[in-house]
Amino acid sequence: MLIDDYVADLSRALAGPSGPKRDLVVEARDSLTDTADALEAQGLDRAAAERVAVEEFGEVAQIAPGYQEELTVVAGRRLAAVLFLTLPLSVLIWSTIWHIFPGDHPAWSARPAWYTTATALLDAIQVVAGLYGALALLALGRGARWMRRPVPITRSLGLVVMVTLPLCGLLSLLVSAVSDLPAGFDRLAPVMLAEVATSAFWGLQFYGAVRCLRLTRRA
Repeated sequence: MLIDDYVADLSRALAGPSGPKRDLVVEARDSLTDTADALEAQGLDRAAAERVAVEEFGEVAQIAPGYQEELTVVAGRRLAAVLFLTLPLSVLIWSTIWHIFPGDHPAWSARPAWYTTATALLDAIQVVAGLYGALALLALGRGARWMRRPVPITRSLGLVVMVTLPLCGLLSLLVSAVSDLPAGFDRLAPVMLAEVATSAFWGLQFYGAVRCLRLTRRA
């Protein structure tokens, strides 16, 4: 097998973030090319040199699992960073909104007894998940050299998102439904920006979770 064919097979065997995947494939190609160049300098023709280089490098079935684990860990780090950054930020944004608006609106004092508990639970879920993201980011980053099984951490991040997103969505709907907010509240610029930011955060979390769960099954 020639280098181009080998690299194409390796690329097809791997899944994960496009940038890191491309870097791994390019690294493999460079290593194979250097070996083939050395063999060619020793007298082998180019085709034979490439075949020997590929044989010495190892079969795709042997090489791909290690590369795939590395890509899976990269996906886990990215999702951990998303959780660490977006969840506490969501709490901060909405805490600011609720403290400023709707101010002294009469209905604000007529909220049901469970309202405070629901909002506190919503904030707690997001903060705890964000802290877990921070710990996972540390474990998959600087702590990766001591982690014997990093893939389960990546999978746990995906599961955390799949649990917290529905809970946060449900609690948010309940809180909004009983808030009896003033007319036009949801059209205020800060509120609209907060809603857009939250939707973007949730989209990033969901995308990262799906990718992490898919990659950990593959790994």
